Amino acid sequence: MYLISAYFDSETNKKIQYLIDQMYESTGNDFMIKNKVPPHITIAAFEQKDKNKAIEIFKLFSENIESSSIYIASIGAFLPSVVYIEAVQNKYLYELSKKANEYILQSSQAKCNRFYMPLQWIPHITIGKQLDKEQMRKGFEILQDLFNPIHAKIVRFSLSKPKPYEEIEVIELEK
Repeated sequence: MYLISAYFDSETNKKIQYLIDQMYESTGNDFMIKNKVPPHITIAAFEQKDKNKAIEIFKLFSENIESSSIYIASIGAFLPSVVYIEAVQNKYLYELSKKANEYILQSSQAKCNRFYMPLQWIPHITIGKQLDKEQMRKGFEILQDLFNPIHAKIVRFSLSKPKPYEEIEVIELEK
């Protein structure tokens, strides 16, 4: 599995990392901290046996890509064990999703993850993962107290592999 992910400016990172840290403090669940998961939005996920083909897909995707702002407006959950904050799917995010999946589908060996296809994808930033029922309750409680909508700027993209996390290629749009 490969992921194409978007990362944020330093101010946004601090705000989101604070929420992740407070989720850990409130619930005791250290998944995000232990696994050093940085604040990000996964734009596309796909299977590809050939690492060089995956890199080629990412390079095609990242051509002529620009930085842009997004609005993180809400909290949500993927039941039974994930709490996230959700970005409004604006034209920029939709076009990123569409572009990534078009390049993935052009490769005969690649297979898109259906949960990251355009118009089937919820642009989200995971705050807590592998939470039990009580941790989910506490997580929502802490986010209700701490979360405020965030104007965020996407400034970096990467191609990575999860489990264990390995960043393969990176494109910096601005710092």
